[in-house]
Amino acid sequence: MVRYKFLIFLFIAYQNFAQQYPDQKVDSLLKYGIDKILLEDYGSAKKTFKNLDAEFPNLPLGKIYLSAVHIAESVDYEKFINENYVDSLLNSADKQTEVLLKSDAENLWYNYFQAVIYAYRAYYNSIGSNLIPAFADGVFSLQYFQKCQAIDNDFEEAKIAKWIYKYWRSAQTKTLNWLPFVNDDRSEAVKQLESSIKFDTYNQYLAINSLLWIYIDYGKSEKAVELANKMLVNYKDSRFFKWALARAYQDISKEKSIEIYQQILTSVQKLKNRNFYNDIVLMHKIAMLYFDLKKYDKAYQLCNEILDFEFNSEEIKDRLEDRIDRVAELKNEIENISGNK
Repeated sequence: MVRYKFLIFLFIAYQNFAQQYPDQKVDSLLKYGIDKILLEDYGSAKKTFKNLDAEFPNLPLGKIYLSAVHIAESVDYEKFINENYVDSLLNSADKQTEVLLKSDAENLWYNYFQAVIYAYRAYYNSIGSNLIPAFADGVFSLQYFQKCQAIDNDFEEAKIAKWIYKYWRSAQTKTLNWLPFVNDDRSEAVKQLESSIKFDTYNQYLAINSLLWIYIDYGKSEKAVELANKMLVNYKDSRFFKWALARAYQDISKEKSIEIYQQILTSVQKLKNRNFYNDIVLMHKIAMLYFDLKKYDKAYQLCNEILDFEFNSEEIKDRLEDRIDRVAELKNEIENISGNK
């Protein structure tokens, strides 16, 4: 899965309700559409943001969030992002924003629009492993968020972007921390992000999801479990948060991790026209956990189900080739341990 790929590229659309967009209709449509994304009701989210674009054609927000829905749906369903479609939306939004910035370069919202456009470009490029353009766009996004903070020092979104960036930069260079010019900002980043997520924001859920994976990376899986469970009170069936919860439980209770992964699998199996990518990934994760628990029969059964699976898509089969090889290795290891053949 690519849910952990927020890394340094997740500078996306953190808008404080205290600094909410001045037009109440725009504000209302944004909140409603984002809530639908969290509920995985992508059809309603798309409809909402299309309405936003139609009612406010001079603003880029409708196009920006239509791209956000497409990216979220693609990540959730593990299908390729239609880059031409996303590029078209973001390029149109970019042109609109350039015009707005020419009219008022110091406008907080116009700089915010530009920051978010670069953020989504960075994110979908990172998903596609286009790391150089992803990094470049991420840096541009951060620069515009910093411009927002220069205009309004209390602009919380810029602080969030900065500390997410600093955490993952430090995580990627931690082996070089002995050098005098390389700082380890991870502890301070966690502290600052914990403070920032208390703000009620349009996309607070993205900041929270990023912090969940930061907790896991930083060895604080207990905190990840606590935070994920808080989010699941209002979004009890959200796969968005359950992926992080299941991963965090791997470090605490493998039995509980299996339970959460099984919940995700059951949810995925109800999706229409799914490509079965997530099915295989989840079954493999559960099999590995059963193996760690020495429940070899259950692990072996799942390995056989995966290896016997008949794919109706060569593209999905190719994408899963390395994983299927690892499933075969796991099966062989179980046979060597238990004599199960």
